[in-house]
Amino acid sequence: MTGVVATGCGHGSDADGTGSATTAARGAGARPLTWQQELRIGDAQQRLTRRCMNRHGFAYWEDRTLTLRESMTVRYVQDDVAWARQYGYGGRIEAEQDRVRLHNPIAAYRAGLPTARRAAFDKALDGGTDFQVLSARLPGGDREVRMRLGGCTEEAVKALYGDPAEWFRASKTATGLPALYENDLMRDPRLTAVVGAWSRCMKRAGLSYPDPQAARDAVRENTARLGAAGADKAFAAERRTAVADATCARATSLKTVAADRETHYVDRLRGRYGEALDTYRRLERQAYDRAVRIVPQRA
Repeated sequence: MTGVVATGCGHGSDADGTGSATTAARGAGARPLTWQQELRIGDAQQRLTRRCMNRHGFAYWEDRTLTLRESMTVRYVQDDVAWARQYGYGGRIEAEQDRVRLHNPIAAYRAGLPTARRAAFDKALDGGTDFQVLSARLPGGDREVRMRLGGCTEEAVKALYGDPAEWFRASKTATGLPALYENDLMRDPRLTAVVGAWSRCMKRAGLSYPDPQAARDAVRENTARLGAAGADKAFAAERRTAVADATCARATSLKTVAADRETHYVDRLRGRYGEALDTYRRLERQAYDRAVRIVPQRA
């Protein structure tokens, strides 16, 4: 089993939106952003990028194909029964998003531009050869990650977070912390006891899985095995499993226990990483406060 609150997999339902780096930053004392707020920041970044590209004389499309409810992020612990009843684990949402990516209007637009205009488009979007390289060292080792940033993309990041380099370093620390504690978390006696209760609850519902990840893996395998011809049958099975999963997670308080134990392990790392976590929380809150003045929340 891999991940509890910190590790997500695609779309799905996390009712209060906590998880991933937002959960890791909870030790900073500030309330983590919800997934709705995180989504709004992403939408604001797209809006700022589009405005910038338009000023440079290019078309640019924002991706808002999913509704707010469809955009929920699935985590290892998923306890929104109503969402599961409608969307299962979000398999059909993921498939639709894959189709959208294959027909990306930005890529099609860029491909249709003359060579010189295509180069100008790339320069406007990413800076061309005029870019800065951001770098950050991941927690727990010497591995360094880098990212090129320039053009309208850089302009949008600056407008939301201020100093892109500061944001990049803090965010990579926050999102990298789970690798340091995940094994301990998954062996935590309090957590494993509740996962066992979840498994027994699932068995009473006629489904035998040792943990939530195993249930989702089985659903994915079944969907792949049935293929397009059995899509409706596969989705019915996905919904049944997802509803039982969410019901049992709620009945056993799995999400509450998982979040509590994860906070415990994050707090043990604050002596070394607390400053970066505090910076991450401050900058993401700043970005959200700016985002609400840029773009409305999705319907």
